[in-house]
Amino acid sequence: MLSCLVALHFGAQADDDKMISVNQLPASAQQCLKQHFSSEKVAYAKVDEDWFDKDYKVIFTNGNKVEFDKQGQWTEVDCQYSQLPTGIVPKAIANYVQQNYPEVKILKIERDKHDYEVKLNNRLELKFDLQFRLIDID
Repeated sequence: MLSCLVALHFGAQADDDKMISVNQLPASAQQCLKQHFSSEKVAYAKVDEDWFDKDYKVIFTNGNKVEFDKQGQWTEVDCQYSQLPTGIVPKAIANYVQQNYPEVKILKIERDKHDYEVKLNNRLELKFDLQFRLIDID
């Protein structure tokens, strides 16, 4: 029974969100914020530490958010109702959207080790592989 209690205690601590200041983000995350979001006011920043991983989330007062991995590379940028900042979206993806959906704005982009997912303001979601080839439309 004691081992179960210990396992529950450490399991609860494994998923620990902690509020931090922007200065506590990795340098590359701070640079991304300065470059692409310098005019936005940060509501809060937090770090989520798991057993073997760490990620960061920055929420702005207008509701936009950016998530970063432990190295400070963005993994998700969500601007909800406004277009993503120029330069965040890889050029090949931005070109594809501009050529095929010229009147549409990119509101959200996510990336992981397998692909990129882009959400457009016309409710389409596009998925690209790591070579920026379109692999799915939803």
